[in-house]
Amino acid sequence: MARVPAKADFPLEQVRRYLEPGPVVLLTSSWQGEQDVMTMGWHLVMEFTPALIGCVIARGNHSRELIERSGECAINLPTRELADTVARIGNSSGTEIDKFQAFGLTTEPGEKVAAPLIRECHAQFECKVHDRRLVKDYDFFVLEVVRARAAKTPRDPRTLHYQGEGRFMVAGDSISRRRLFDQGKL
Repeated sequence: MARVPAKADFPLEQVRRYLEPGPVVLLTSSWQGEQDVMTMGWHLVMEFTPALIGCVIARGNHSRELIERSGECAINLPTRELADTVARIGNSSGTEIDKFQAFGLTTEPGEKVAAPLIRECHAQFECKVHDRRLVKDYDFFVLEVVRARAAKTPRDPRTLHYQGEGRFMVAGDSISRRRLFDQGKL
């Protein structure tokens, strides 16, 4: 039986430490020859077919303007090796520097979108804006993945998960409970 841990009150403003929905990604965008990349820690899978991803892109963010104008972007999945780059990108502005050049990222063209893909990332997801109804009130975009590419190895990449205050957790070991699914227990 699992051990029952003792619990204490926890600051509400730090809830994200436990509830961030997925790995940190690098969101790339392009509009009329201008490109940008931003670090994004809040996104979620909304649907499998079509593949819909929801994400929050704050007002005043340079990438948001490019995405609103172009209607597309790319989600790039970095791994632990890019942790310093991810943090630096998240603390800089695309209106002030070319983040691709400043942080040594290699871009490659997408097949379905104009937004650049980042070669150093484990996976790349080309996206079109699918629904803008929640953008005005909540900065919430619904994106449709129209092309996906991923490295064949490692099967379980060591992705970064933001905990706030400059702290990241690295995805650890994967475990399987497939036998329980096969037995109809889950």
